[in-house]
Amino acid sequence: MDTHTGSKKPRVLLTVEEAARQLSIGRTTMYALIKAGHINTVRIGHLRRVPTDALTAYVQQLNGYQAAA
Repeated sequence: MDTHTGSKKPRVLLTVEEAARQLSIGRTTMYALIKAGHINTVRIGHLRRVPTDALTAYVQQLNGYQAAA
């Protein structure tokens, strides 16, 4: 955070729980999507993080499937 202006930079990585909240789904469902390979994650040491771009890509993928149906 820039302490001079008080503006926040957008977060690039989220915890699995934060990512689940962004998608309005449960933690267990989020882990299932990750395990199935639908949402990409990165490892930083022992931590698993979800790039915000991965959430955007997943939602766009869902929109594509629904538009084709």
